[in-house]
Amino acid sequence: MNIELLLYLLLFVGALAVLLKSSDWFVDAAEEIGLSLGISPFVIGVTIVAFGTSLPELAASVAAVLAQESEIVVGNVVGSNIANLLFILGLTTLIAGEVRLEFKVLDIDVPFLVGSAVFLWFTCWDREISTFELLVYLAALLLFLVNSFRREKRADRSTRPEAGWRAYALLVVSGVLVYFGADYTINAIQHLSEIAGVNPEVIALTLVAFGTSLPEVAVSVAAARKRKTGIAIGNVVGSNIFNSFAVMGLPRLFGPLLIPENVLTFSLPFMVAVTMMFAIISVSRLVSRWEGAMLILFYFFFIGEQFRQVL
Repeated sequence: MNIELLLYLLLFVGALAVLLKSSDWFVDAAEEIGLSLGISPFVIGVTIVAFGTSLPELAASVAAVLAQESEIVVGNVVGSNIANLLFILGLTTLIAGEVRLEFKVLDIDVPFLVGSAVFLWFTCWDREISTFELLVYLAALLLFLVNSFRREKRADRSTRPEAGWRAYALLVVSGVLVYFGADYTINAIQHLSEIAGVNPEVIALTLVAFGTSLPEVAVSVAAARKRKTGIAIGNVVGSNIFNSFAVMGLPRLFGPLLIPENVLTFSLPFMVAVTMMFAIISVSRLVSRWEGAMLILFYFFFIGEQFRQVL
């Protein structure tokens, strides 16, 4: 194996590991601080935890824009959304046997999910994200957050746990580590794509998207083992909404976002189709084991198609 290729593969794995672990610490600190402010565990789950598990994608996307590799952003978002709905949901179903959807997920979050996917597809057609579209992304994200926070009341002050200085210190330190982990991850992708002769967005759609989805994998598998499948579904749906609105929108604040043509012709339509398929499946409020197996097969098809296009 080419020594330079091996070195950058090791850099990619190491930087991604730092990114994932520091994101985990960030979520823990944010959750502790959120509880101390009286935010309910449910709201923390659909906002802070969903944001936290999407933090690797967001950090990697901002780093990509700063490195003038903005084509990576949409590949990261689309690939991660597909991995969440196909691989993670499928794996959760295989472990738990079946997954039942709570009413609030089906009635509120699934429409948000479908809307975010369709809007992402619509805004990418001209192969760039305009300032107006950025504002719509941010407005939609704000609407989702406000809606989530209005679902449940804040806890009484007397019952709130205290967040010590360590929680705030961990929040700052982990935030810094997230930045450097993302920066070196994108740096490794740039060099790997040059050495292997593969477009950066292909790596983003596969390796980066799956790697940055590992927090969702960990949360969903843990929830499935405890038969808390509602948490697993909420995590996947919430993360996809954050990906489409925040991970796609916020990096635009740091520079222009360009959309590769190959993402428009296959990956993005595939993501929308997968989202629609999940919405149809969710009408029965039950995802069976055989449906979970089919979802995983669809994910392997997607990965195979990505590499077939570059070989």
